Amino acid sequence: MNIMKRILNFAVVAVMAGMMTQCGNNNKTNTAPADEGDTIAVEQNTLAMVYGICGDGSAMNTLELYTDTGDTLNIALEKAKEDNKVFGGYSVGDRMAVYLDKKTMNPEVVINESTLMGNWLMPNPIDGSSILGISIKDGGIAESINQPVIIFKTWRIIDGKLEITLVREGGGDEQETNTYTLDKLDADSLIFFGPEDRFEYGRKK
Repeated sequence: MNIMKRILNFAVVAVMAGMMTQCGNNNKTNTAPADEGDTIAVEQNTLAMVYGICGDGSAMNTLELYTDTGDTLNIALEKAKEDNKVFGGYSVGDRMAVYLDKKTMNPEVVINESTLMGNWLMPNPIDGSSILGISIKDGGIAESINQPVIIFKTWRIIDGKLEITLVREGGGDEQETNTYTLDKLDADSLIFFGPEDRFEYGRKK
């Protein structure tokens, strides 16, 4: 009997030791990824949207921005221009939206909201038999043009992209939000695309 008790005691001790070893290893394994994730989160947080007015100190490759928070920023545009990420140009008094790396002060995307606003039209993509479009207005208001099935509601620039909310006919009051990447914006053209759609508009004269 004593021999059996010793064998049982030895087995219990061995199992407990193995469990403690595994727990210790698990704790060590989980530490590194958590630290790495924290670092990535900190790096991502350096990007932010900045909104404001183009100042008279702006030049060919510099945007002077009077921000909505009361700051004055001088933003270098060489890299953004090389990457074709300056949309709509910029002139003194224009309303601007800049997706900016706050650490380096380098802009990822620069969008002229004053240029973006207006009535934009395109042929009906289904059969081309009619003209339809979107009206982008001051204050984040969006409206449909000749589109009874889709009712545009609001727009905004967020994370360097164009976000539009709408309500579809027959969908009740449920709003749908879609985010698009700008491809072109100037005095006459507005082109943006999403995961499935691409829209090419011309400004209504």
